Amino acid sequence: MAPSSECSTVTEEIVETIGNSSDVNLKSDTEKKKLKWYQFETRIVPVQFAILLVMHISLFYFLFAFPYRQHPVLVAWAFFMTYVTIMGVTAGIHRFWSHRTYKATLPVRIMLAMFFYASGQMKIRQWSRQHRIHHKYADTDGDPHNAKRGFFFSHIGWLMLEEKKEVDDCRKKISVDDVLADPVVQFFDNNYALMQTLCVAVIPTLIPWYFWGQSLTWAFISQVCIRYPIGIHITASVNSFAHAYGYRTYDRNILPTENYLISLLTIGEGWHNFHHAFPWDYRASEFSAFFFNPTTAFLNILAKLGLIYDLRFASEEHIKKFINEKGDGTAYNDKYRAIDKSW
Repeated sequence: MAPSSECSTVTEEIVETIGNSSDVNLKSDTEKKKLKWYQFETRIVPVQFAILLVMHISLFYFLFAFPYRQHPVLVAWAFFMTYVTIMGVTAGIHRFWSHRTYKATLPVRIMLAMFFYASGQMKIRQWSRQHRIHHKYADTDGDPHNAKRGFFFSHIGWLMLEEKKEVDDCRKKISVDDVLADPVVQFFDNNYALMQTLCVAVIPTLIPWYFWGQSLTWAFISQVCIRYPIGIHITASVNSFAHAYGYRTYDRNILPTENYLISLLTIGEGWHNFHHAFPWDYRASEFSAFFFNPTTAFLNILAKLGLIYDLRFASEEHIKKFINEKGDGTAYNDKYRAIDKSW
């Protein structure tokens, strides 16, 4: 089914829930005393810190200790699984459950839930709520990973620190009833520990061992100790790098940027200034093909197969008007739009 244009097709309740950066009423900058380099605005959560510490110690150790030459199949499999999980984040938890940019059939929802759970992150309902908070209160004290608190905090520091009261207050204002109503979400989230274990460790480890005769030990290490934390950092790069470095083509008044390198790493999520300007657009970018956006290509294939439908996107006229009013002057030439359409 053909995608549908313009925001008039978006469910009004979801748009109101997610909001845009311009909806923010909180202060963008907190009045606080100057902190020393080793200090944080909130306290460290010991358990979370310990988990992250162990995860990174094992990552750095096995990055050097892994026998790459002896196990090229495991290296290729780890690379493949990294981007299976990233697709679960980009096409699944982000563009589908968090933003409702399209509708999906049951088989696709199950597939995307498995892909996302293989990334080893939080529950679908939690991730969706956190992300909706991030958009409605972007880069304020209500944002769970406020980029104005520094690069480290927005990248991974927020995972090991206590949340500010403002974040919890904002969470109470954000609904995820639409997410909770999905039977797929109910099943995966209600069996969180089991599904995490199966999708992160058991299935990715057993496949190369059973089908290709690979070492069970090294298969486990390549997936859990190497692939998993690298995937976490790839996902986190959008919150850090793409809120600091790049152009603000569509809205010069917000921190998110257009970052080509991050789009390469995240298969299309680095066009972040566009995404914050048009969070309901399934492409997360003005371009579907000309610039690197494999997630959109994947969704387009699913749409042609009839597996997803009612894809929402901004019209070219609406985008140009937005650029003229709010852009930083780095708008793309029309020839790129013509090339993109021809693809």
